[in-house]
Amino acid sequence: MILHLDSKGRVTKDEIISIGTLNASLVHPREVFKSATKESANAIVLVHNRPSGDHTPSQEDKKITERLFEAGEVLNIEVLDYVIISKESYWCWNEEE
Repeated sequence: MILHLDSKGRVTKDEIISIGTLNASLVHPREVFKSATKESANAIVLVHNRPSGDHTPSQEDKKITERLFEAGEVLNIEVLDYVIISKESYWCWNEEE
């Protein structure tokens, strides 16, 4: 899911950009920023859930997140955070980095 924010940090839209399978989800910067540019977002927050209950990011999660931060810099759309939500807890990129 992506949250679009305006220049004052207010959420202007939330949108599902990918629905995963049992143990995988396809996320590509093109789809993430297609939505953000279409909505003229100033910044975005990326969020996804983990039905398994494990909110720890995988190596793949970390790789794609770094790519998304880089893509945001190129497009001048700031990626404010990446959050993984499980039933009991959450993991937040900004709290870990």
